[in-house]
Amino acid sequence: MVAEEKPKTGWLNILVDYGPLLVFLGVYKFAAPDGGGTFGEITAVIQGTIAFMIAAVIALGFSKWKFGKISPMLMLSTALIVGFGALTIWLRDERFIQIKPTAIYLFFGVVLLIGYIRGKALLQTLLEAAFEGLDREGWLKLSRNWGVFFLALAGLNEVLRAQLSFESWLWAKLWVFMPLSFLFTFTQIPMLMRHGLALEEKEDVVKDEPPTA
Repeated sequence: MVAEEKPKTGWLNILVDYGPLLVFLGVYKFAAPDGGGTFGEITAVIQGTIAFMIAAVIALGFSKWKFGKISPMLMLSTALIVGFGALTIWLRDERFIQIKPTAIYLFFGVVLLIGYIRGKALLQTLLEAAFEGLDREGWLKLSRNWGVFFLALAGLNEVLRAQLSFESWLWAKLWVFMPLSFLFTFTQIPMLMRHGLALEEKEDVVKDEPPTA
């Protein structure tokens, strides 16, 4: 029997992950008043938040249509985007948008590390065994490493949230968190290959990384 070939997703997974954030940035930048002002700032945040929520739901539907599935991590991330977005609109407080990444990072970090301590590679379940040939020890190490990395991202997000303006924090999401995530992902490849990851699967490590937007 010939093994079923995995569909080539290209960089569409990354677009699904970061596309809604880019939509938020674009709408916020377009709506933000030139002269500042609290009312104008809040209006821009609310408009960007509404666009963010719509784009996240569209990305979820696109994932289902294009890949035939929705990963548990993407589903939870979208639920948090909609939930914290609704709080932002209701309370007119941009901090809920900023807290959302911290909540996601903390949740996944704690869950993955608890799973590792209990000898369960939960990342394998969340990514639906995306990497062919990777043995159990490799999945355990990957779960542990991503768990620690998620906690580090949570701490970094809180530091940047406290130190930067809202707009600067938005750009940091794109120009700090995304490069860090790619860099961390690439550092995992040698370990994964020592634990059975096939050479042709190397590119998929980046395509199937957990959502960090």
